[in-house]
Amino acid sequence: MKITVKLFANLRKGRFKVNDLEFPEGTNVLQVLNDLSIDAEEMKIGIIFVNGRHASFDTVLKEQDVLAIFPPVAGG
Repeated sequence: MKITVKLFANLRKGRFKVNDLEFPEGTNVLQVLNDLSIDAEEMKIGIIFVNGRHASFDTVLKEQDVLAIFPPVAGG
């Protein structure tokens, strides 16, 4: 299945901004992160959206989904 992955901020370093990628049916967000060498610890307080809605590591992706991955942010 084809999904669109959007990476933000420092997650783009050595990767890409937006890319259409192929994954097997039943792939979840964590598997995509692993494939992109983004470990779950690095994303501990990051934000994940699928089709504009909040998602989690175990969210199963479907054909044509848009996965947006934001790194943890700090502020005050």
